[in-house]
Amino acid sequence: MSHPLLWWMLPIVALCFYWLVNSVGPKLPLPPGPRKLPIIGNLLDFRGLQLPLWEVCMRWSRQYNSDIIHLNLAGTSIIILSSLEAAEALLDKRSSIYSDRPVQHMMELMGFGFLLGSRTQRRLCNGGLNAAAAKSFRPQQRTAAHALIRRILHSPEAFLDHIRLMAGELIIPLTYSIDVQPVDDPYIALAKASIECTAQVVPGRFFVDFLPLLKYAPEWMPGSGFQRIARQGRVLSDAVRNAAFDECQRCITSGDAKPSFVSQGFDQKYQETTVKDAAAAMYMAGLIGRKINLRHADTTVSALYTFFLAMLANPDAQVKAQREIDLVVQEDHLPDFGDQEEMPYVAALVKEVLRWKVVLLVGIPHFLRVEDEYRGYRIPAKAILHDETMYPDPHIFKPERFLLNGKLNPAVKDPQAAFGFGRRVCPGRHLAESSMWIAVVSILAVFDISKAVGENGQVHEPSYEYGDGILSSPVPFICLIRPRSEPAAKLVEATFLGEI
Repeated sequence: MSHPLLWWMLPIVALCFYWLVNSVGPKLPLPPGPRKLPIIGNLLDFRGLQLPLWEVCMRWSRQYNSDIIHLNLAGTSIIILSSLEAAEALLDKRSSIYSDRPVQHMMELMGFGFLLGSRTQRRLCNGGLNAAAAKSFRPQQRTAAHALIRRILHSPEAFLDHIRLMAGELIIPLTYSIDVQPVDDPYIALAKASIECTAQVVPGRFFVDFLPLLKYAPEWMPGSGFQRIARQGRVLSDAVRNAAFDECQRCITSGDAKPSFVSQGFDQKYQETTVKDAAAAMYMAGLIGRKINLRHADTTVSALYTFFLAMLANPDAQVKAQREIDLVVQEDHLPDFGDQEEMPYVAALVKEVLRWKVVLLVGIPHFLRVEDEYRGYRIPAKAILHDETMYPDPHIFKPERFLLNGKLNPAVKDPQAAFGFGRRVCPGRHLAESSMWIAVVSILAVFDISKAVGENGQVHEPSYEYGDGILSSPVPFICLIRPRSEPAAKLVEATFLGEI
């Protein structure tokens, strides 16, 4: 067995070499940022944070009066972008060099490298989830939304569980052609466990992401607790890649399978590993509330959860949306996709939900392979970037910001940062937006959402706080969800019989 001291010496030698190589020769200045310590740079700035990472980044942006900040994590340059202008200038307009992903060693150790998406994987996803393909999914989206409002009618207190089930009822059949069980579905449970596991991989948490040699450290070595987490992750990642995929393959072989993302991939002659990895990424992303690789994760669960929170905080917005729905839709019908263009306020409300509380508070890193220059600053090769969009009065929920003279204002930027930038934009964004719209408009058509009141008459005020992981959702809260009227309740029940 190697001497334990060797495990500590190798990273130090590697760091010294990297520092020497990267400090030679005159260069343009780096963007501003916190003071760097010798060798380790800003590594200690990420340990024991008292605030969410996104808030720390925004404080740096204000402190240094710059929307582009430079950090050094033990030799790895990180560029933090905190404005739409900077993000679009680099990640969109220069996407040819800013669209790679860095190797995320902790994710690889856990076996979740497939979530980062190869080019072949993205090509398969782009073909199966483009705008035209998303429209073909509308019947399934409508069915899932109607099932959601039925469950909310019968047990409104469990609305978050119903949202998760809706996501599963949509994404699992589309991906694998497997029907979801209404209670304790094993595939949803597996994805949820995997999501909770990968949510631990917050930028800056694991030294192995900046000192790759540590991935060879044994689990017993002091400071190698990440290896235990990685071992647990490998069990989950293996299951999430294979369980539903194997069942889908069995159905395809027996001739019992309906068309699905997996069968489409095989029809297009993609290799089995590519189809399996793309399907697993789509499966996980469709059941969470962010982007790992596909950002409809952000919208199908956490964004809908945020929608409920937004209605509690902004009852006037709820009333305005319901008034618009009532003007467009007859009393004996629920809204449908054909009504979408006549409901600009609802569309603006959905956009504002995505903008108001960005579920992916810290952007998935991009990787720059060649050195670049921006605004007189040097952007080092192999730099990682973080993006966050900004709007006037960003903490105020105001759907009207997207409207002009009663119509959507094309001059106001869509909150597309929720779906990524450049060539890394989420291929599932069209599916996400339409799933979000049909769920929101269906809920508003038949329910009133208000703050819960206790037996003593005290109003339960939500904290409006969010988790600080890479995938952020509101902390649990309660609310009162009631049918708007007796006819509205009957309208919900009628969906079960297929009468709507």
